[in-house]
Amino acid sequence: MNAMSAPFAMPLRRVLQVYLQEARSECLRYLRYPGFLIPTLCLPTLFYLMFGVVLGHGNGAEAPRYLLAAYATFGVMAPGMFGFGVALAMERDGGLLMLKRALPMPPAAYLAGKMVMAMLVAAMVVTLLLAIAVSIAHVPLAPVQMLRLFGVELFGVLPFCAFGLLLGTLVKGQAGPALVNMIYLPMALLSGLWFPLSNMPKLLQRLAPVWPSYHLNQLSLAAVGFDRGPVWTNALALCAFTACFLLLAARRLRRRG
Repeated sequence: MNAMSAPFAMPLRRVLQVYLQEARSECLRYLRYPGFLIPTLCLPTLFYLMFGVVLGHGNGAEAPRYLLAAYATFGVMAPGMFGFGVALAMERDGGLLMLKRALPMPPAAYLAGKMVMAMLVAAMVVTLLLAIAVSIAHVPLAPVQMLRLFGVELFGVLPFCAFGLLLGTLVKGQAGPALVNMIYLPMALLSGLWFPLSNMPKLLQRLAPVWPSYHLNQLSLAAVGFDRGPVWTNALALCAFTACFLLLAARRLRRRG
């Protein structure tokens, strides 16, 4: 660091405070926004109550446990894709992203704040689903299985944050919700989250691994006790998806803002 830049360097304590304040403001902003929070929490919960609890036992004793993993994966996709994709598209249009860049704050604080928000909402979704599974559906889950599922979904939201970040760089604000929904729902269907892949055509079964939600669902199923074989390949695939989406999004943001 040279003498010219030293007076402008931000102390580490101040940097940490910036990250904490940005995360706090993002969490409060979205927790106070019912248009985002209510659908994100209610959709996977209602789907699991309907198909996992009311209709689940009719499809076999293991159906509620299987659908718990599937709808937990479905639930954590939304905070990342909508919290990043739609929000970034709108904030780019409104000039908020340009304002954030002009502020004396680390550039990564903006993204870190949204990531913390997405992980918090994902934790709320998984907690609700686990409560329903144990108390209403009477799914036999060991504490270690619940902790595994919670951990898998908590960090499993990150690939969808990166994917949402990329989507947010591709469209204008008003088109953001439409684009995300056009990808979000078909991706859930084609990954086997709504019904097993074995019931789908062979071609769609072979194409399922191209979706990050497929790999997260395999980790979720393994977490609640289903034998999915070695799942380290699924974890590596999610890491690769995350890195690829981040690199593409960073490139577009540098070129187009």
